[in-house]
Amino acid sequence: MDVTILALIVIVAFVLLVWAGSFFTVATAHAGIVQRLGKFHRVAQPGLNFKLPFVDALVRRISLQVQQLDVKVETKTKDNVFVQIPIAVQYKVDPERIYDAFYKLSDPIKQIESFVYNVILGHVPKLTLDQTFEQQAQIAIDVKESLDESMKEFGYSIVKSLITDIVPDVKVKAAMNDINAAAREREATVSRAETEKLLLVKKAEAEAESKRLQGEGVANQRKAIVEGLRESVASFTTSVEGASSQDAMVMVLLTQYFDMMRDVAGGNRSNTVMMPHTPNALPDLFAQFRDAIIAGAAVPNSSGQAGKGLAAV
Repeated sequence: MDVTILALIVIVAFVLLVWAGSFFTVATAHAGIVQRLGKFHRVAQPGLNFKLPFVDALVRRISLQVQQLDVKVETKTKDNVFVQIPIAVQYKVDPERIYDAFYKLSDPIKQIESFVYNVILGHVPKLTLDQTFEQQAQIAIDVKESLDESMKEFGYSIVKSLITDIVPDVKVKAAMNDINAAAREREATVSRAETEKLLLVKKAEAEAESKRLQGEGVANQRKAIVEGLRESVASFTTSVEGASSQDAMVMVLLTQYFDMMRDVAGGNRSNTVMMPHTPNALPDLFAQFRDAIIAGAAVPNSSGQAGKGLAAV
């Protein structure tokens, strides 16, 4: 009796185990490959699934999510520069071709890497290093299109291909940095030279304008002095009877002379001038003024005529 009960328990446990093993689950965004006696039977969808015990077998769960494969390709450019090109390939299994994705490729990762190498080695050696940097996006598009066309028959869809960087040799990279730094330094030197040139031109223009204004000021000052002298001589000859213009000139010159002497004596930084200064020396002083005026009047002006002395004003 005990043996019968034990056998019954064993049979019930075996049946339960077999029954429980007949159910399996597939996660969302995944698919299950079910084989019957070693032959493909069906694709199990996400959720709870049933299979015949000892006849059906779940051999693989395949992810339908987008996956990424990082490939690093080393190649030579047209100008003989070795570069490493990291490429990120984003791919997924086509839900309509799960059978091809599982049975046609034994190692899809190696297959994708081979296609990436083939595309890169067919493009980059035709380009210089600068062109490779410039056409980085176009190379990524070519890799994507070529992979998509080649892997479609194996049940894989290429979502995107990204070239994350182009890494030349360390020495080449340093040389490129030196060339770039030299070019920028040359531009900075030209810019500084243009700035200095502009400053010099503006300074010269300012000096020219200053001298022009200074000349106009001196001319106006002299004009005012001449006008003042004319008015003084006219007023003196009119007010004093029997006084000639020469007498007026003597008075004006002596007045200005004494004013000058007063300014020199009153200045803090003026030097002491030692000269004869007695009443007898004043006629000699006036004679010197008169001779200078006469000599200046005798010099022809720009019109070819002799200038007029102040005595004739």
